[in-house]
Amino acid sequence: MDTIEKTDIKSLNLQELTEAMIRLGEKPFRARQVYEWMHVKLAAGFSEMSNISETLKEKCRECFAYTFLDVVRIQESKTDGTKKFLFRLADGNLIESVWMKYRHGNSVCVSSQVGCRMGCRFCASTIDGLERSLKASEMLEQVYAITRLTGERVSHVVVMGSGEPMDNFEQTLKFIELLTDEDGLHISQRNVTVSTCGIVPKIRELADKNLQITLAISLHASNNEKRKKLMPIAGTYSMDELLDSCRYYFDKTGRRLTFEYSLVAGVNDTKEDAKELAELLKGMHGHVNLIPVNPIKERDFRESGEQNVRRFKNFLEKNKINVTIRREMGRDIDGACGQLRRSYMGEGRRTEGC
Repeated sequence: MDTIEKTDIKSLNLQELTEAMIRLGEKPFRARQVYEWMHVKLAAGFSEMSNISETLKEKCRECFAYTFLDVVRIQESKTDGTKKFLFRLADGNLIESVWMKYRHGNSVCVSSQVGCRMGCRFCASTIDGLERSLKASEMLEQVYAITRLTGERVSHVVVMGSGEPMDNFEQTLKFIELLTDEDGLHISQRNVTVSTCGIVPKIRELADKNLQITLAISLHASNNEKRKKLMPIAGTYSMDELLDSCRYYFDKTGRRLTFEYSLVAGVNDTKEDAKELAELLKGMHGHVNLIPVNPIKERDFRESGEQNVRRFKNFLEKNKINVTIRREMGRDIDGACGQLRRSYMGEGRRTEGC
């Protein structure tokens, strides 16, 4: 006999939770109490909700699944204090998140999927493919767990960990809704960044939602042919289609975009690449974030030297392109997406003799 899947309570907004409480025969105000315990006090489970009756707690346990992440491993950078967390989900899958301390506040980078199916050549997340997408609650709980573990408030959230957020569109939208809800942590939409490899229809759909988040485009090439070699998605959506969707996003939201560009030695870091990129992004409302590629052992890519990165940046600036070099965080702790998860799983396979 099939078991009925319980409702994921931490993925419900306040209105949905209120309706659920009424169906349980409870007063509507109970929903706000439970919601506050989950999203403000960051309770680890129903048992911590001290102003909720035991009867209601038992009803909740019977009807709802309560997402909570087990901590598997924490790595801390000796150079900048960045912390990387490996979490275990209820089904045994592993995800990773990163906590970074900046002058403007604490930022958390969350994963949106277990693995990824986009196949970008420089990313460790995609090597084993996609296991499954995360629920909104599992994305939220990364922020909540890190807040509990560090004892510090998170002010900025980036959806740039493992996975492609636009490939988990509805749950990513729900995550943003709950994260920025004034009855929850109430993180400003302007302090939320979502990164995508460029699923054009979803960029346009996101634009129509008129959110005030920052959209980051993983560009990584100055022309379509080179991008296809690095990012399979470029075989589905051309550079022209991608940039048209970016213009649409700006027109709809008024929010400037970020163009992520990982510099790979001898692949996309030449003067010709800089020239093509400057021409490509002329008149675009956004800025380029240059990223010295984080080498992963499964690929043979090497990062550009510091002098070459500076030269690339200077050329773009001379051509009136807004550009920054991303501050390198967590290089000494498997800092790139998917590295910690893969190294941990590799240890397990060696232990088991596989």
